[in-house]
Order: sequence, then C-alpha cells, then structure tokens
Amino acid sequence: MSRTSTILVADDRADNVELVRDLLTMEGYQVLSAANGQEALDGIYQHMPDLILLDLDMPILDGYQVCERLKADPTTADIPVLMLTAWAEPEQRVKGLQLGAEDYLAKPFDYRELLARVETRLRAKQAADEMRAVQQTIRETFERFVSPQVVERLLADPTTVSLGGVEQELTILFADLRGYSRVTEVLTPEQLLDVLNGYLSVAVQAVLAYEGTISRYAGDLIMAIFNAPLPQPDHTLRAVQAGLRLRRDMVAYHATLPEHLRTGFGIGVVSGRAVVGNIGAREWLNYTAIGDIVNLAQRLEEIAGSGEILLDEPTRLTLGNAVRAEARGLTLIRGRREPVSIYVVQGLADKEGA
Repeated sequence: MSRTSTILVADDRADNVELVRDLLTMEGYQVLSAANGQEALDGIYQHMPDLILLDLDMPILDGYQVCERLKADPTTADIPVLMLTAWAEPEQRVKGLQLGAEDYLAKPFDYRELLARVETRLRAKQAADEMRAVQQTIRETFERFVSPQVVERLLADPTTVSLGGVEQELTILFADLRGYSRVTEVLTPEQLLDVLNGYLSVAVQAVLAYEGTISRYAGDLIMAIFNAPLPQPDHTLRAVQAGLRLRRDMVAYHATLPEHLRTGFGIGVVSGRAVVGNIGAREWLNYTAIGDIVNLAQRLEEIAGSGEILLDEPTRLTLGNAVRAEARGLTLIRGRREPVSIYVVQGLADKEGA
C-alpha cells in the first residue's frame, strides 16, 4: 500500500504526539498534529486526512465529541478513527466504538502494534474508497437507464458488473415510431416534444418493467439491452414481454391524444452474442452493445409495421413454446446479403391477445 497517506494525530500531550509522529514519519506517512479536540476538527476539515489517531482525554473537545461530530458529517464520516486511550475501563472503549471509531489502542502501546493497526485501518479505507468509486461509476452509468431495483442490486454487489466490453449472450430490442414524420408536420416544436416524450415514456416504462437496460435514444427510436448488466436467464422472453406491454400500453396513451397524433411503434427483437459494456471516447462513454444482432434488431424494427414485433428465426427458436408467432417467410433485409426468416409475435402462449 502507498506510504503517502496522511495521518492526523490528536493528543494534548506534546511528548505523545512527538513519539507517534516520529514513528509514522519513519514509515513514510505524512503526519499532522493537534493539541486539543477543536484543533483536531479544524485540521481534519482543512486537510481531510486518511486516518485519525484520536486521544480521548483532551481539552475543549474530548475524543468522544470529536468522533461523534466527524461521524455525523457525511464529508468526514468515512475517515477511519483509531482511538488512543489510557482509560482501562471497557465501557469507555466501547463508547468510542459505538460513536463510530473503527479501532482503539490502549496506552502505553507497543510501536509494532500501533504500526500494524495503522496499516490495517488504511488498507481497509483504501478498499472502501475503491468500492465507493465503483459504486459511483455504477450510479453514473446506470441510474438513468435501468430501474431503481436493478441499480440497488448492482450497488449491493458491484463485482457482478463488467463495465468494460465483454462478449456474451444478449437480447436487443429496438422500437421506433411509425408515421413520426406525419406528426411533425402538424405540431410546433414545443408540442412535438411533449408528444414524443409521452411516447418514449411509454416505451421506457415497458422496458424497465422487465428490467431491461435503456442503451440509447435517437429521436423517436429507443434501444434496450436484456441480460446485462445483470444476468437474466429468461432475457429473450423478457424482451418480448416488454414489446407486448409497449403495444398494450399504447392503447391507453392513445386515449389521451387526438386521433391525428396517434401512431405506434415498430419493434425488432434479436438474441445472440454481442459485445456489451462502456463504449466510446474517454470523455463520453455509453453503456451499449455492438455486434451483428444489434444491427439485425434495428433492421427488423425498420420493416415492422405499427404494433408489430418481429423476430429472426434463431430468436424464435430460443423462445420455444413461450410465445405464439406467425412465420412471415424469408425477407430481404437492408445491408444483408442473404434473406432472413422472420416471425411476427402474436402474443404469449398462455395468454390470448397478449
């Protein structure tokens, strides 16, 4: 571990401070000192040290008061506190731990034990800082694109998340409005934005209901990923269910619009292997997927009629008997040499009209 860590030593006895400072300095640590509780607080807020060695019996503010204030403030709560005390009673030591101190050491102490405890506390802080950094990255990456429940599961176990590109099984859903150009002709930009946001909100809620990840928007188009960042054994079925819910929820949304503004989504769903992760320039990363199945899902969405959910044959086979689908036959797809066998989803196998 790096020896550039900063440690603040708070003790009203100058000889104690000098002894501890000399020991830590010889080990390569940067050492700050304070002679009372108020000095300790001021120094902590000014320098934000990596560790605090805190005597309990100090003037102005004692060690308990300093610890209590530090742990009550989110900006300093994560700084570990190692209490140094000459008080022998267990109750006094327990009180410090109850206030949030991470450890204590009785005076007089063995210098080897002091260094070992310092090393342990700093190593634990480094691990905690790294975990918080990963969690912050997860929040920044996913909070806008997955349901709150998924975010919480990711934060609970960040080791399940691979933010770098990785090839794996995915299901990709594309949805795009049909007749969007017609709607743009009859609305002002402000009115168009309201209507478009309404349509996209319906689509997003349908995807999030089945814990899909919103990868991107492009005008009236939306792309969603299933089976990442968290594994979903039934990811292909979830994507189809999201498409069916979107089709169903459009009926309720249309009831809020005049007839000339009513349109629908064409939907393409394809499963297979693709690369998923944070992709883009360092300054602007986006959690998305790339690969042939992504391209094919978008091509199927392009030829889908309003309310249609199109699948290719491998995706249809993956779903087995879970859905009812009608074969449309071999179809030429833009950008592909060979025609693709396409299926139109009618509904779930156990639900008429769903």
